[in-house]
Amino acid sequence: MLGFHYLKAPATTWVMQFKGGQVVREGAGLAFWYFAPASVIAEVPVSSADQPFAFRETTADFQDVTVQGAITYRVAAPRELATLLNYTVDARGRYVSDDPQKLGDRVVQSSQSGARRFLQSRPLREALTSSAELAAAIEETLRQSATVQQLGVEVLEVSVASIVADPEMTKALQADAREALMREADEAMAERRNLAVQLERSIRENELQTERVVAERKREVRETELSGEIATEQQRAALVDQRIENEAKESEARAKALEATLAPVRDVDWRTLMAVQGDMSSTALIAAAFDGLAQNAEKIGTLNVTPDLLQTLMPPTEVAGGGAEPRRRKK
Repeated sequence: MLGFHYLKAPATTWVMQFKGGQVVREGAGLAFWYFAPASVIAEVPVSSADQPFAFRETTADFQDVTVQGAITYRVAAPRELATLLNYTVDARGRYVSDDPQKLGDRVVQSSQSGARRFLQSRPLREALTSSAELAAAIEETLRQSATVQQLGVEVLEVSVASIVADPEMTKALQADAREALMREADEAMAERRNLAVQLERSIRENELQTERVVAERKREVRETELSGEIATEQQRAALVDQRIENEAKESEARAKALEATLAPVRDVDWRTLMAVQGDMSSTALIAAAFDGLAQNAEKIGTLNVTPDLLQTLMPPTEVAGGGAEPRRRKK
């Protein structure tokens, strides 16, 4: 209507109205009428945006990898951005150039330099497992990038979705990893076997230790029993020795008593003793006479012994017919 237009911008869009090369109105979420032939309108989105990226880089061991991820950013200084890129819109609110689409590409280009430095300093095997470290390196690069600062862009987050090697290299790494896992499985199995052997050895050692302790206890019990038996035998030996000593003392006492009894009559003639005891029968007297004759045989010239005397000295003997007939001797 006669060149006047009404603009109503959302709260996430920074609007700037230029007249004569000067900013006459700016802000987020503005709504106003303007005269189109004399005004230039620029709309800069200030909401967060996600810019995906995918690029190929080379690792320290000269292997190609593909990095995929996304950068989350927002425009923190829309006026500075509007001076570097063309965010002018026409009367229908369409951008008159493709500069707004170039902002994400410039951010990705700035991030690629940081990713290149990170990957070229690491071998393939390490690079494939360093997604978090790569994202941190890219984010640090963007925060220190002069281009990003001049564009007035604030980086909110960098995420790396994948780091992928070539298919042939991936298969080789998978085979290598598979072999490593199989070796680890074999080592784990061997370790379990060794552990089982150690446990069995420990059990056997415990059994042997138990047997040794039982044998020692039995030996101690047997030694105790033998000690008791030895003590008993020693007591018995002491008892026997005491008995022998007592009997010896009794024998010695009896011998002394007998010696004391016989001492007064030791030098007395036995015939005198028999006479004193009243045991001098005719036979004893004849025997004493013959003993005296025997002692003085060298003084006797001739000795006549009659049969009657012999018959008297000899006991009677049984003869046939029931009678007793004395035996006669002739000299």
